[in-house]
Amino acid sequence: MRGLLKFLVILAVLALVVVGGAWLYAGRLDGPSIDLRQPGRFVGQATPLELVVETPGGRFSRVDVTLEQGGQSHPVFSLEQPAQGSVRQETADRLFVIRQVGKRDIPALQPGPARIVVRAARPVVYGLREAESEATRDVDVRLEPPRVAVLSKFHFVNHGGAEFVVYRATPPDVESGVRVGDVRYPGFPASGAGVTGDEALRVAFFALPFDQDLTTPITVFARDPAGNEVTTPLDHKPFPKPFRRSRIEIDDRFLQRVVPAIASASPEADIPASGDLVPSFLTINRDMRRANGQTIAALAAKTSPQMLWKDAFQPLGNASIEAGFADNRTYFYNGQEIDRQVHLGFDLAVTERIPVLAGNTGVVVYADDLGIYGNCVIVDHGLGVQTLYAHLSSMDVKAGDTVQKGQALGRSGMTGLAGGDHLHFTVLVNGQAVNPVEWWDPKWMQDRVFRKISEVQ
Repeated sequence: MRGLLKFLVILAVLALVVVGGAWLYAGRLDGPSIDLRQPGRFVGQATPLELVVETPGGRFSRVDVTLEQGGQSHPVFSLEQPAQGSVRQETADRLFVIRQVGKRDIPALQPGPARIVVRAARPVVYGLREAESEATRDVDVRLEPPRVAVLSKFHFVNHGGAEFVVYRATPPDVESGVRVGDVRYPGFPASGAGVTGDEALRVAFFALPFDQDLTTPITVFARDPAGNEVTTPLDHKPFPKPFRRSRIEIDDRFLQRVVPAIASASPEADIPASGDLVPSFLTINRDMRRANGQTIAALAAKTSPQMLWKDAFQPLGNASIEAGFADNRTYFYNGQEIDRQVHLGFDLAVTERIPVLAGNTGVVVYADDLGIYGNCVIVDHGLGVQTLYAHLSSMDVKAGDTVQKGQALGRSGMTGLAGGDHLHFTVLVNGQAVNPVEWWDPKWMQDRVFRKISEVQ
């Protein structure tokens, strides 16, 4: 009997040692991983919180978010009340939480320093204990909205054309620019346009693209790092412009010349280069055109904050216009309509393989094959303005080169989706194609741009 009792005592002690060891071991286990993606440094009137927590099997016992300020702790989110935010199970292990943490959702917030605290836990030892983790981020609560005021006057914008605005935006760290409908055009320090003495001054080029309505609202905006934003309407007058319609006949000879060449230059597109070439042509004319447009738009981010030109742009000398800006083209094959697209540029022709000259001083940001555009050079002139030269037979520049107005970029040709030797020329404002005619006009350049700059100096 005594032996049995002794055995039971030893067994109980061993059990306690095992349980105690497991308990201590569980206390050293890692809690859920926490990735606090937003906010960054600032919290404003309406600031999103984005949070990812992850643990094996997605077994969370707690996820709590608080914002601490001035000795007070303000609840932001709790897994026990998921309706407080938007909760999404990204994977079996990962939970994604979105919640607002600004003044509108936490009225007691005051300007000044604060701290976001995230605590998460997962059950361990069969739910008898929790493994915890914590993440914090110090933030600055900024509640005062930015200020923006338009200084320039007489904003006359043609449909498909561009305009220029001078304005003041404060405080210094605000992001600002112009919105035309849902299209955004960034502003730049006015010092880049030669205006000194007031660091709050900004300048911006913007456009009223051919595919936006004349009544599209145009506003100037300023947004601070905390997400506080202010807008003011831009007094302007839009002018309608007619856009041509043209009929493009596609035949087998054209298809056999352009489709295999484009397919071989763009192997990643996996376009059939034999057999019935009409489907391949449609893939090029639709999908590749769209992808090329995205590439062009992305290059807008490489613009200089300095205005690199001082006068009107130079057109291709003695050139005849084969196609105008924003021509609405209908394509026919064997008498049947097969596609419709808009031609965003000017097609200019003189003779074969003539030198193609830079429209103005700038820096080459692209010089390579570009799908439907063939050999293509894109020059950045600063402040979001770029020019595109397409279908070249050869290129004499490379990305990164500085070019002067009138410098040869290459020679005209018929690479890409070209029916014959010519230059396709486009002016871009933050990636949006605009009518080049304005930029060739010294009077337009003086009235629309340089006069406004001189009036604020």
